[in-house]
Amino acid sequence: MKLLRVGPLGQEKPAILDKDGLYRDLSNHIADLSAGNLSDEAFGRIAALDIETLPILDSNERIGACVGHVGKFICIGLNYADHAAESGLDVPSEPVIFMKATSAVVGPNDTVEIPRGSEKTDWEVELGVVIGKSAKYVDEREALEYVAGYCVVNDLSEREFQIERQGQWVKGKSADTFGPIGPYLVTRDEIDDPQNLGMYLDVNGHRYQNGNTQTMVYGVAHLVSYVSQFMSLQPGDIISTGTPPGVGLGQNPPVYLKAGDTMELGIDGLGVQTQKVVQG
Repeated sequence: MKLLRVGPLGQEKPAILDKDGLYRDLSNHIADLSAGNLSDEAFGRIAALDIETLPILDSNERIGACVGHVGKFICIGLNYADHAAESGLDVPSEPVIFMKATSAVVGPNDTVEIPRGSEKTDWEVELGVVIGKSAKYVDEREALEYVAGYCVVNDLSEREFQIERQGQWVKGKSADTFGPIGPYLVTRDEIDDPQNLGMYLDVNGHRYQNGNTQTMVYGVAHLVSYVSQFMSLQPGDIISTGTPPGVGLGQNPPVYLKAGDTMELGIDGLGVQTQKVVQG
């Protein structure tokens, strides 16, 4: 299933994409696509509905973030060897974990704001993993059972704030609008192999990123298991699994976002995001 949230900010309705590409309203059946409605059991109840009888929502409505009330936004750094190389850093011997503030979460086509004082705002297409049930000390062989589904993430980054100034990466990752997610939460049964998904990102029609999850250093199952050794994962948490090469920082000379730019990014089977860039 492809699940989404449709409507103005703060008033999104849960919906499902039908076979004709129409948004079907789920709000009479679930309150939101958030923690309590991301389990296999909840998805089973949705799958049992007669989708074609559900009310149709306006396809011109805004699409919100595909998960409501995200609990933790956990990111994995340097998880593609070629991206680590373009960043001038070694491939880590264990996954690099950092956090992104949940206040950064926006819809897939919402405007992206360049923070005040920023000169190095950058893009990163990533596979997002949405947790569906509580996970603690999970074995890698069972890790995918804890996944509700997958989504597209643009892990926007301010490189000066992230790398050149004191402290942790989080302050370069957490500006408002720096976490577009969606358009869909695609349930895990629709993705045969999360380690074989093509992904791309264009800026103003120029393709900068063209990768595949095959080249991840640490795969989805390993990441879910690994993170669960250090913190419990809860329904509605998101793990953003790293980006392939082609970020602005890696260009020669580097290229960064500016007001008026347009980004388009997508992942096989998970949909496409489009964002206009403005000065914040």
